[in-house]
Amino acid sequence: MKRFIPFIVFTVLATFFYVGLSRNPREVPSPFIGKPAPAFAQPQLFEPAKTFSPRDMQGQVWLFNVWASWCVSCRDEHPYLVELAKAKRLPIVGLNYKDKPEEAKAWLAQLGNPYSLAVVDPEGRVGIDYGVYGVPETYLIDRAGVIRYKQTGPVTPQVWQEKFEPLLKELGV
Repeated sequence: MKRFIPFIVFTVLATFFYVGLSRNPREVPSPFIGKPAPAFAQPQLFEPAKTFSPRDMQGQVWLFNVWASWCVSCRDEHPYLVELAKAKRLPIVGLNYKDKPEEAKAWLAQLGNPYSLAVVDPEGRVGIDYGVYGVPETYLIDRAGVIRYKQTGPVTPQVWQEKFEPLLKELGV
């Protein structure tokens, strides 16, 4: 029996390795799904004297998009966010993550501003509270302030149709 132990250990490790390699790294399960969005109060990008808190969105279904002007994938995602904003189906709040406000403003002026409002997170503390792995990340938050979905990576038309649309229908949006 003892001589089979290395074989059993190898088989178990090989199975875990195989399962791990077959998963999509963009689909990291978030422990925040089904839980209230973490509270914060951060200054707004364009009106720093005013703050924003997720409580301000109570009663609305909304997107919370974490982005930065230095992020290449954010630039890829951005035109689709602008398109979504033009549809005015739901508000999009931006969290400018570990960025300089003047660079973020210039980026939005150049590429268009899809955000109902944007807040700044220069040290990344809000990002830590939301479990941000990297930018872009987008959260769908329901009327009660509960995170219903987290997209790690760019929101694309395909991701929108496959992931967001079913949830939006469920939420009556």
